[in-house]
Formats: sequence, structure tokens, C-alpha cells
Amino acid sequence: MRRRELLGSFAAVAALRPLVAFAKDSTRRPVVAVLIGAPSTTSSRYVNGFSQGLQELGYSEGRNIDIVYRYADGDLAQLPGLAGELIALRPDAIVSGTTAGILAVKQATATIPIVGPGMTDPEGFGLIASIARPGGQVTGILLTLDTLPAKQLQLALDVLPGASRIGLLSNVSNSTHAFYRRNAYASAATFGRKLVPVEVRVPDDLDAAFQALVRERVELAVLLQDAMFLGESRRIAALASAARLPTMYGFREHVEDGGLMSYGIDIRESFRRAAVYVDKILKGAKAGDLPVELPTKLELIINLKTAKALGLSISPTLLARADKVID
Repeated sequence: MRRRELLGSFAAVAALRPLVAFAKDSTRRPVVAVLIGAPSTTSSRYVNGFSQGLQELGYSEGRNIDIVYRYADGDLAQLPGLAGELIALRPDAIVSGTTAGILAVKQATATIPIVGPGMTDPEGFGLIASIARPGGQVTGILLTLDTLPAKQLQLALDVLPGASRIGLLSNVSNSTHAFYRRNAYASAATFGRKLVPVEVRVPDDLDAAFQALVRERVELAVLLQDAMFLGESRRIAALASAARLPTMYGFREHVEDGGLMSYGIDIRESFRRAAVYVDKILKGAKAGDLPVELPTKLELIINLKTAKALGLSISPTLLARADKVID
């Protein structure tokens, strides 16, 4: 073959390559990555809400969408590495169940859309410009309302109206807990109660934390919403029981595992709603154009068996307000 013909053949092949690549991409199933801070065993209930939401929108995993999951097992220090693994797969969108996970993803990529089913103070963390117009690569549903700590405290005081010293257990590894602590202190001041803070960093700190709460003579405790706490829910319930310490939680799973009561958003419903965001993004919408939603469903869960074990009487009025009572 003459040199001119050979060069012409190379040029023709080169010209076809973009078309071949486009054809390949056009048949590729969309890929959605899911990054969860808690262990899979304790988070399956609400993560399944995301799968349910996708199914309701006509998606079937393995047929017209692929989903890849990574779990930090309650160790938030793993999130940056897991985020890197997911980003390397070049997903069309990433769903992160924690604000810490969103931060880890955003630090590693400025292009992949991120949907957060449970975001805490996204404006304060610089994730969005505003609730109505996020303006960047992040959108989703808020995990809490500014009024939530006050409501949790009010409900706890409905059970123990004479409690004056209230423990607050937080995880210093969780960057969102500074936001929660500020609101908790303001709420305690409103009710004229003293807040006693106790901090942990890893699960091995929990035993000492509950011993500290006992030494401080707190009459009830509030646990902030946290992936590590969720992964240790049974252990925490056992520690609270041994200390005979009534405890308020933000996630219902704690109460299902033996805790006294919880008040917070239905995180499963938020994960189901996250599927709507992902669907819009896969159809061409920009995350920054999709307003962040406020949580619409808050639920009160009471474990009556635990209350009886602690010698507490729950009023019929409060039980009637509960979304679920565990006998």
C-alpha cells in the first residue's frame, strides 16, 4: 500500500473512533454509587428505601441501572478512601448518606453530581449556596431541622419532667456534631436545664463515656445522630440499660435495638426521595438546579418494654402521639 493510501486509512480509522466510543457509551447502563457511613447490617433498612424509590421510577438493577455500594462500617476516617474508589468507577451520580461522605466526595471531584439523603447544615459546610438554589454539584434532603433538638428535649422531659442534668453524647470524629451541639445547648438553656457533654471518638470509648455520664449524675441522655452510634446501637442500648439511664436518640433503629425513645426524620423515606433526584440527574438535570428538600416526615418511636425496665411511666397522651410503640 502506498504511503498516501496508508495515511488515509489511519485518518479514516481515527475519524471513526469518536463514533465508536459514542456508540459504546450510548448503550452503557447508568452507574450510581452509594456511600454509607454505617455498617450494611444496620443501614439496610433505609438504604433499601433508595432501591424502592428507583423501582417505583422504573429502574431495575442490572437491567437498566447499575448500583455500587461502599460502607465505612461506622469509621468515618474510611470515607475519603471509599469515595476515591467510587469516583474511579466514573459513576453518573453519587448518593452519600452522611455529610462527612459528601465532603469526602466533593474534595475529590468537582464534576460528579452528589445527592445527600441526610444532609446537616449544607450551607454552613459550603456544600450549597442556598436551599432553594444549591448552585453546585450537591443537592438532596436535610437530615434535621433547627427545631429538632428542642423537640427531642421536650419529649424526653415529658417522660422525666424533673430532670435537671442532661447528658449529651457526641462523636468528635463527626464534623456535623458541632452544629448539633450548638442547637442542643440553646435548647437546654431554653428549658432551664444543664447540659453535660461527653465525647467519644471510636467505639472503644463508649464504655468510658457511659461511666462518665453516671459519674456526672445525669438523669437522662441525648445521643446525637451518628453513623458510628448507629453501628453500635445494640451495645449502646445495653450500656444505657446497665447505667439505668433513659436515653433519647435521633434514629429509630436505636429504639428497635432496646433504646428508650427516638425522635427524628424517617431516613428511609429520605433515601426513597433521593431516588427522585438521581432520576432527574440521569435525565439531564443539574444537581445545582434542584432545590434541597426539608424533611417532611418526623417520627416518634417509644420502647415501652425499656421504659418499664427503667421504672418509667409513659403517659397515654405521649403514647398516642407515637408513630410506633414497641411493647
